[in-house]
Amino acid sequence: MAISLKDIQKNNFDRPPRIVIHGTPGIGKTTFAAGAPNPIFIQTEDGLGNLSPDAFPLAKSFSDVMEAFGALYSDNHGYETVVVDSLSALEQMIWSRVAKDAGHDNIEQLGYGKGYTIALDHWHSFLDGVNALRDKGIMPVLIAHTDVVRFDSPETDPYDRYLIKLHKRAFQLLYERADVIGFANYQTAVVKTDAGFNKKVSRGVETGERRLHLVEKPAFVAKNRYSLPDSIPLSWPALAEALTETRSTKAA
Repeated sequence: MAISLKDIQKNNFDRPPRIVIHGTPGIGKTTFAAGAPNPIFIQTEDGLGNLSPDAFPLAKSFSDVMEAFGALYSDNHGYETVVVDSLSALEQMIWSRVAKDAGHDNIEQLGYGKGYTIALDHWHSFLDGVNALRDKGIMPVLIAHTDVVRFDSPETDPYDRYLIKLHKRAFQLLYERADVIGFANYQTAVVKTDAGFNKKVSRGVETGERRLHLVEKPAFVAKNRYSLPDSIPLSWPALAEALTETRSTKAA
């Protein structure tokens, strides 16, 4: 069928954003997600601690996660947010699925790179499920662990940065699909101290304040499609307020 000017559509600002949160251990990523509107958790690891949001039973396989997506898509409920905690544990389930389907014990036995290419098909299925729920008005919040990785920049000397703990191909796919990627960490202040002999040295001191960084820097991966501030307090109300302000401005 031929495409014409009648097919032109405006961007739909009513659909919720696809949010990914990664950060240092114990920073409060799960607590942050639990503050989202009417959340339901899909757990791929036992990380709720003393939190008590509604949650599906702990997933044992990739199929369990996709079945939870299917239930949320098909059944009547009042949940407004689906939280997957965590993507890093989900990846291990995907790798196990790929290896099992090929009759192997682990994904490396499929040969160099082959297993990870097949795993991308499962990641596509997962993210298609994320989009299907989003189209129904359910906001996806995807939690991931963080890894410190050496980054070989074509413009500068190599340096370390915080990256989402996923295989590089899965990370690239997630990065393309996400609307918001936030990096959670403690705020660090730089102070100068006396080193003697009339010399001062600079050192970083944690202030104890937890921040969510929303614009990418050399030290970490972040992203947003809404012109959000560089960083905000690590709290759901702070993110909700920032999203409301910027989306209202764009829709005006």
